[in-house]
Amino acid sequence: MVHSLKACWRLLHAVGHALGGWWTIRFAFPGLSPQERNLRVQQWSRRLLEIMGVTLKVQGTPPGDGPVLLICNHLSWLDITAIHAACHVRFVSKSGVKHWPLIGTLSTGAGSLYIERERRRDAMRVVHHMTEALQGGDRIGVFPEGTTSDGNGLLPFHANLLQAAISSGAPVLPAALRFADAATRETSQAPRYIDDDNLLTSLWNTLRSPPLLAIVRFGEPQQSLGRERRAWARSLHEDVQQLRRETH
Repeated sequence: MVHSLKACWRLLHAVGHALGGWWTIRFAFPGLSPQERNLRVQQWSRRLLEIMGVTLKVQGTPPGDGPVLLICNHLSWLDITAIHAACHVRFVSKSGVKHWPLIGTLSTGAGSLYIERERRRDAMRVVHHMTEALQGGDRIGVFPEGTTSDGNGLLPFHANLLQAAISSGAPVLPAALRFADAATRETSQAPRYIDDDNLLTSLWNTLRSPPLLAIVRFGEPQQSLGRERRAWARSLHEDVQQLRRETH
């Protein structure tokens, strides 16, 4: 009962915070510089984690000024918030998110690029826009698994989006993310969102859980010069696996 009451309070607080983010994007963002917008997104994300009882723990060095292509394993709807709290990047998200009530506005305001995963040829369009953004000095983030996993392992990495780093000459920065019980440091399944999991159920499980850690571990940047994307994807898969093992 106590956990449910606390979860209800967190949920109401989180909804209010999301509405505040919507207002900022609609009315404050037009008068802000890109750097100021990025900082607002990072601050908003950190506060949302706090409201939900999640403490951010950053290991390694977050990316500085772009260009850089960040790649990370994918566990939950909470991943983007956790990474934004550590360092703002423009994520590549599935196109459906753009049309979600409230969340779509927040995602677009944070600079997301959208891909229609059902259309194989749409990856070419997105790579083109990613390349332009990287050439303009942006930080871009992708989940090369293409979908969420249970966190016990990594799904194979898709190589297509790595072409943007190769074409633009931007470095790639591998990273790993893990959610853990703050008291035991054991991996938590509360935020998981895979297969038949329902978003609302996952949200509720996260809100009802004991305090959590969102551990984001950054690796070392890798230069793209002379890379072949498929071989690089396999190599980066191993790098992210190693980073996952090193989260603590």
